[in-house]
Amino acid sequence: MNILVISAHPSLDTSRVNSAFALELQNKATITFRDLYHEYPDWNIDVTREQQLLLAYDRIVFQFPFYWYSTPPLLKKWFDDVLTYGWAFGPGGDHLKDKEFIVATTVGGTEGSYRSGGNNLFTLSELLRPIQTTIFKCNGTFLPAFATYNVTNSDVSYFAEEAKKYAAHIQTSANDFNH
Repeated sequence: MNILVISAHPSLDTSRVNSAFALELQNKATITFRDLYHEYPDWNIDVTREQQLLLAYDRIVFQFPFYWYSTPPLLKKWFDDVLTYGWAFGPGGDHLKDKEFIVATTVGGTEGSYRSGGNNLFTLSELLRPIQTTIFKCNGTFLPAFATYNVTNSDVSYFAEEAKKYAAHIQTSANDFNH
């Protein structure tokens, strides 16, 4: 299975956890890692190129820090520009049919703060619903998300361990996930 990781961190080189994730993936033969903020510093997304990349991979992973209950702005723009009517959804929009998608996000708060009645009122799964619905609309398969919590108060050893878990998660067979 070929995996495309689309990373969207405005400062990947200064992110302790997201850079640990990138480092963990760099020697995996079946994984291609792309940094959107590096690829498109001017925010002019090459839609045709991005669509061709999506077609070339079996699984697409969106890796990003959880910003104000959403994605960083360039990833949102990527969704808007790349997942177009007639290509990703709507009549003739079946190019992503049965592609597998995973969200991998990093969160400053604790896991306990992302639960019903917690500090953030909702679970992370509930807050990721817009992305899940987008994938559903594009006829893709949304697999269980990967989240690393409490990144604000954690150290390098925690990030290294989480990076190993992350790499294992995104390479897990869809049949092995408990739905």
